[in-house]
Amino acid sequence: QVQLVESGGGLVQAGGSLRLSCAASGRTFARYAVGWFRQGPGREREFVAGINWVGGSTYYVDSVKGRFTISRDNAKNTVYLQMNSLKPEDTAVYYCAAEFLGGNEHAEKDYDYWGPGTQVTVSS
Repeated sequence: QVQLVESGGGLVQAGGSLRLSCAASGRTFARYAVGWFRQGPGREREFVAGINWVGGSTYYVDSVKGRFTISRDNAKNTVYLQMNSLKPEDTAVYYCAAEFLGGNEHAEKDYDYWGPGTQVTVSS
């Protein structure tokens, strides 16, 4: 099992940047694929970015490509989401999720472990 905790959210002006962190417990975190999801006001939760456990290949939803970067530091049991050029429509609660030996999954149902989320608010 793994436990996840997100941090790094906050209030930022449009055009600004934030870096979210997803810290995990457990000695086998390197074997987990990790995804970032978000849920904006009145919207369903959606996939944002993911990184698999083998080779660290990354994948993004089109709306964040070129602005967001997901990375991982297995020595620190942490996955990051660097968010640049933020827009008001990026406002949401951001969640990280993990799946053991996962690949390029985009669906919530594919992830077994979830953090409680961190709020990101982008003002115009």
